[in-house]
Amino acid sequence: MAPPRRAARYCRKGICVGTLKLINFIISVVFTVCYLYQFLYVPLQWILAARQKRKAAGIVPKPLEELEGSYAVLICARNEERVIGDLIGCINRQTYKDLSVFVLADNCTDRTAEICRGLGARVYERSDDKNVGKGYAMDALLKSIRRDNPRGFDGYFVFDADNMLPPDYVEKVIRKVGEGYDILTSYRNSKNYGDNWISSGYALWFLRESRYLNHARSLLGTSCAVSGTGFFFTRKVEEEIGGWPYFTLTEDIEFSIERITRGYKIGICTDAEVFDEQPVRFRQSWRQRMRWTKGYLQVLHRYGGRLLRGIFSGSFSCFDMTMNIMPAFFLSAASVISNVVFGIIGLAQGGSIVEGLLSIGQFFLNMYLILFGIGVVTVATEWKHIRTSPFKKVLSAFTFPLFMFTYIPIALSSVFAKPEWKPIEHSVSADDISARVEAERL
Repeated sequence: MAPPRRAARYCRKGICVGTLKLINFIISVVFTVCYLYQFLYVPLQWILAARQKRKAAGIVPKPLEELEGSYAVLICARNEERVIGDLIGCINRQTYKDLSVFVLADNCTDRTAEICRGLGARVYERSDDKNVGKGYAMDALLKSIRRDNPRGFDGYFVFDADNMLPPDYVEKVIRKVGEGYDILTSYRNSKNYGDNWISSGYALWFLRESRYLNHARSLLGTSCAVSGTGFFFTRKVEEEIGGWPYFTLTEDIEFSIERITRGYKIGICTDAEVFDEQPVRFRQSWRQRMRWTKGYLQVLHRYGGRLLRGIFSGSFSCFDMTMNIMPAFFLSAASVISNVVFGIIGLAQGGSIVEGLLSIGQFFLNMYLILFGIGVVTVATEWKHIRTSPFKKVLSAFTFPLFMFTYIPIALSSVFAKPEWKPIEHSVSADDISARVEAERL
């Protein structure tokens, strides 16, 4: 028979291990309940997209000359002289011509305003080092446009300065608006997918979001969410919001959720492809994603009550958006913390930390396999859209889970940190892209 002290030690160790297993089981159940539907989106998207394609096969689109309406293009830029000319050039080459380009040069110290004026854009300049962020810039731009253009426009396209567009982008969005949407997002692709594991991690996530979240939502008749850049809203929306009263660190998500809780259904035009530049330095990426994560918490605090009321009223879109701003990496962080804490407790009580380490290892292995599966499916189905070499496409599926794992410390830090909005430096021009494509072709 074991001595009393040793028996007590084994008992305490057993309690720690049992508690740890129970916590991990509860987190797994919560994760499954919250996010299983997103995994179901994948096969549903395949089935419904094929059905939609068959229905559209015999439909003859309206001729371009019969499309009507006057539209404004909104660009907020801060020191973007290296890339903004490419975007305005893309807009000037659009097949649909009734477009007016407006640029808000926000606290610029370079030639951004001069370049835009030289390319025919109407430029407003803003100097405000207190109210910093895209939300404030958008608000100033829309109010300036309303003041100087009292007749307004039929709709508004929103782009970031680093974006690039194919010539038929606007035409395709306008055709989609004809289906009855007041807000549309588009298919978000990357200019620099193959730069490194950071840029490919971002790009792969946005491709997955476009195809297997937003497109699936649209096919199922629920609401999409605006993703940063490359979106559209009608005159009706502009008149209702009267500017851009979205000042959280994630103003795009705030806009989406505020509109959804008011009954709007956001659509997606998957045929309209927008390209943007992703960060390549980890420090820059950490800062940006810290801001995003903090922004999710701000939006949850501000709109959580509305979302909850929507959920209990039967709105699946409200549930979906709630899951969108309560990212899975918070649950992942909770699992890691639990395993570490109970491992330390077990060690302090004379046990072994092995159980905790094994549990953490199992958690990361399971998550790696899930994220790897997401990456493989996305790379395989979006293969033709990804602009890099075949080797880098395949490699990105393996590094994608590592990119997503870095969200765990970011999520933990965001709870305590006070991140500020800071501009992301962009430098990939159209000439750079052409050179890379040619080099990889050879």
